[in-house]
Amino acid sequence: MIIRIWEAHVSPLRVEEFCARLASTVMPGFDQWDGFLGGELLRAVSDDDHRVQMITRWRDEDALRAYAGPMWRIRPVWSEGELHDLEHPPTVGHFESLRRIGTLPDDG
Repeated sequence: MIIRIWEAHVSPLRVEEFCARLASTVMPGFDQWDGFLGGELLRAVSDDDHRVQMITRWRDEDALRAYAGPMWRIRPVWSEGELHDLEHPPTVGHFESLRRIGTLPDDG
C-alpha cells in the first residue's frame, strides 16, 4: 500500500469554500479508480494555518500511475481552476505504512 499526501496552502478567504468543494466533488471521485483504498481530507487546526491535505491510500504503483499519470511521484493532481484558491501550487509526497495502531471511528 502507498499513502499519498497532497498538500495545498489555501488563501485564508477561500479555505472554507475550497474544503467544501474537495469534500463534495473531488473526494467522492476517487472511488472510480481501481486500486483506491480510502482517504481523508484534513485541514490545519490553527486559525492562521491554511494548509489542506488529502491523504489517500493506493494498492500499488500501478494504481497511482493510472490515477495521477507517469509523473505520479512528483506531480500533484489539481485543476487549473483551483489556482485562484491557492497561495502556490500544491505538493505531493508518498509513504508506506510501517505500523498502524488503533482504529478509525466509523464516519458513516
